[in-house]
Order: sequence, then structure tokens, then C-alpha cells
Amino acid sequence: MIQTRALTKSYGGFLAVDGVDLEVAEGDRYGFLGPNGSGKTTVIRMLLGLVYATSGEIRLLGEPMPGRASHVLPQVGSLVEGPSSYPHLSGKANLALIDAAVRGGRRTRTARIGAALEQVGLAGIDRRPVGKYSLGMRQRLGLAAALLRTPRLLILDEPANGLDPRGIRELRDLLARLSTEGTTIFLSSHQLSEVEQLCSRVGVVDRGKLVLQEDLAALRAPTGRVLVRSPEPGRVAAALDGEVAHRDGDTLVITAADPAALNARLVGAGIPVSEITAERRSLEELVLSLTTASADRVDRVPRPAGAWQEGESR
Repeated sequence: MIQTRALTKSYGGFLAVDGVDLEVAEGDRYGFLGPNGSGKTTVIRMLLGLVYATSGEIRLLGEPMPGRASHVLPQVGSLVEGPSSYPHLSGKANLALIDAAVRGGRRTRTARIGAALEQVGLAGIDRRPVGKYSLGMRQRLGLAAALLRTPRLLILDEPANGLDPRGIRELRDLLARLSTEGTTIFLSSHQLSEVEQLCSRVGVVDRGKLVLQEDLAALRAPTGRVLVRSPEPGRVAAALDGEVAHRDGDTLVITAADPAALNARLVGAGIPVSEITAERRSLEELVLSLTTASADRVDRVPRPAGAWQEGESR
């Protein structure tokens, strides 16, 4: 559904995207991750033909882009860098304009718009202009616009932006249902817990490079260690002397591969166990280990001792 080869984008002397090779198969729920400024949105804009690549190849739905954009894009729903709309028009009027431009079929337009609004939780919107919508409502409207096409591929850039916790859960449930109905999902997000619950595959970018692309299940395989929580952590540490890799309060990380066998040892020694489970790396830990600081940080640069700084008295 999405394939890129050595995809690169430069702005003057700045290399925003550096040789990215994406592989997104039909039916994937793909999470595209990385810190701010890592190149995620630039990649997405190139996929959709909104900006041209400096070099490299892009194929969507098996077709070259942007050469076949007129054939491909009607089958792709997208929400990039926040929803766009005419703020003086109502939500339904905005969707009607989009439907007329993309799909046509005036006789069934009202039904399509109603179905899209129902899917995103805006079935009861009134005639007020979009300019008076909350950020979350505008985000839902943008998603409704992406769903008007009944897309084979859905490309979303930070779709949970502006949504409250209930709205985020509704979005996750909607995307999961669309996936079971045959839509391939490709989304960038900083909501790593949501990606962990929704996605089957992830790619991580850092400073324009794709540093990881793998099935999420493989990435979250057991580490070969066991997490043990006990009301008597001191006794656990004493009984497993030399096997304790880390201790934090009542939780210990034990160098052992079999939680059941370890539990039997502790219970046999009369040590109470509250919880025992195989250790798995979280997606957050994985992403942080692979990426550098966000580009939106502005840290203080250490200055040599005695150096004068503007604004200080000499």
C-alpha cells in the first residue's frame, strides 16, 4: 500500500528526510513515530504529493506518485497538520464541498456526509460555522472528511490532537473497526500508549532517517527477565541473591526466563508474591532509546567561565 525507496527531501542545505525506505502492506495498522522535527510530516506530505521529493521513489496502492495522483488519491483518506476548512461555513457545508470535488453523486451526498459524521461522533452538529468549533470538534470534522471516500488507505498525522481521553479512545476504536473492514491505517502520533494498543507495525524516524521498521509484536517480545512484585521485597532479594538485576520499591527485575518456575521457587520458600510477569520493553522505552531530543527544544549552551553575555553588566 505504501512503498518508498531512498526517499529524500532537502530544503536548501537542510536535509529533512534522508533516504527513507517505508514498507506498509495491505491491512497494516502502521504507527509512524519520532520526535518533533524528525521528518514525519514531511514524509507524509511527500506521500500525498503535497510536496515533491528531492530524490527517491514513492508508490501508493502500487502506483507511482505523484505521477498517478489523480487515480490514487480518490482512494486515500488523509488528515495532515490539522484539518482545513472554511471557518464561515458549517461542518456539513464544508463536507459537501469536499464530497462534490472528490466523489460527486449529489443524490447520495447527504447520506455519505451523515454516515461520516456519525462515525466520528458529530452526528448532532448544528449550523454554526466551523470557526466556532472547539479544536477537538475540528479534528473530528477533518477525520470525517477523510472518511467520505470510504478509503482503502487512511493516512493520518497526529489524529488525536485536541481530543480528550474519551475522544482518543473513540478514535482508537474507530480505526480498529475500519482496519477490520479492510482499510489500511498509516498514522503518525505522539500518543505512544494508543499506538501500542492499535498498531501492528511501527516505523521510527530520527533526524530524517528511518532507524527502525518492525512488527510491534516482535519488538515487544519478552526480554528474558521477570518482573516480581512482593510485599516482602527484601526476602525476595535475599532468596535470589545474584539474580536481581534491579530493584525499585516492592518491584524487582529478576534475571530469569520462566515466570512460572520463578514463582514456584518463591512460593516454595514461603515468600508472598503479589504479581509476577515476563518483562517486555514498552514502546516508549524503545522510541526513547532510538531517538534524540526533539527539534523544538532550545537548551542553554554552556559558556566559558568569565565570558560576557548580552544583557549583563560588564
